[in-house]
Amino acid sequence: MTKPAIVNIEHVGQHAGEEVTLQGWLYNLRESGKLLFPIFRDGTGILQGVVSQKEQPTAFEALHGLGQESSVIVTGKIRPEPRAPGGFEMGVTHVEVVGRVKESEPYPIQLKEHGVDFLLDRRHLWVRTPRQASILRIRAEAIRAGREFMDAQGYTLADAPIFTPAACEGTTTLFEVQYVDDQKAYLTQSGQLYSEALAAALGKVYCFGPTFRAEKSKTRRHLTEFWMLEPEASYAHLEDMMALGEGLVSHIVQSVVRNRRRELETLKRDIPKLEAVLPPFPRITYDDAVAILQQRGNPAKWGDDFGGDEETILSSQFDRPVMVHRYPAAIKAFYMEPDPLRSELALGFDMLAPEGYGEIIGGGERISSYDLLVKRLRENNLPEEAFQWYLDLRRYGSVPHAGFGMGLERTVAWICGTEHIREVVPFPRMIYRVYP
Repeated sequence: MTKPAIVNIEHVGQHAGEEVTLQGWLYNLRESGKLLFPIFRDGTGILQGVVSQKEQPTAFEALHGLGQESSVIVTGKIRPEPRAPGGFEMGVTHVEVVGRVKESEPYPIQLKEHGVDFLLDRRHLWVRTPRQASILRIRAEAIRAGREFMDAQGYTLADAPIFTPAACEGTTTLFEVQYVDDQKAYLTQSGQLYSEALAAALGKVYCFGPTFRAEKSKTRRHLTEFWMLEPEASYAHLEDMMALGEGLVSHIVQSVVRNRRRELETLKRDIPKLEAVLPPFPRITYDDAVAILQQRGNPAKWGDDFGGDEETILSSQFDRPVMVHRYPAAIKAFYMEPDPLRSELALGFDMLAPEGYGEIIGGGERISSYDLLVKRLRENNLPEEAFQWYLDLRRYGSVPHAGFGMGLERTVAWICGTEHIREVVPFPRMIYRVYP
């Protein structure tokens, strides 16, 4: 006889009426007299099984008393069952126990509420739950869709180094590391400066990798290690980057809605809110933003940077991300190009996600003048010798250029509707957590 096909749980609906084999783990087990109702998981979903002691005594005995998260290979016929998770169930006929969980060491994460610290200490096991697995699949889809969009726009993937000789954003949030032969190096805060060099070589580039901030922040929006997608383009301006940003974010969101709807349903996400995330996104100036905040009783005044409270108020006015542009130059990075019409403003923008998730994109136009860049380095007390290579980009064929950074975790946290950003990265790194 032909062996049953090995299938993933997410595809069992294509095999109704057929006998198939699943390779996975026992997620839960419920007993009702001489019937067992195991629930299996395999990383793509969960599936309920049914085993009768009378009809399948060997399979019944193999499952009876088996511990949660024991690994199993099970065979049985798939049939529709509207009451079961996913709408199908398996009539189990054969069970092979691959790895048995000992009764003396039961699986620590039971199907009940646990404290956050308890779960984070066991993150290596917490990721097995349907909610966490759904979040990580959505993260994977966001990464895939982001690359797909950038590639389609003619951008070349060109990754930046993780070790850097100097700060990209500010010296107070650097992780210093001991490099070879007593040299000092720092973990990158952004790939932007290197992407600027690569844009002068390739025209339009993007990097996508981990970045690090030693900022001692405990908010639900902060990690010390996170991923950013950072495009950079020669002969590009602020408006070009705003258009690129709204296209990128919309494409990611709609790809998740289209390809990971089941995971969004597992998270009980309000999917119609995500379906509305289509261009054009609203755009307001920094001046407009201050006026909106003041109208709603916020004490913000011109020249202030916006924090979480301000971003929440601003984003709550719209049903999709809002772009705030032309901030005061004094509160933006040293490399931002000034507005030619108002030199006190920078040609930069932030994209704020709805529902209180805050800034997911920050970027704009870069200084193209050698003399102005030197002046800004000195004003910010940055070591000119460490930036000589960056100044070379202005010495040799400087052109207008622009880019931005999209924080992957903040974007995914908003798409998933998670309360804290720590759930959307496989192993979160926070100011007081590097375990496991």
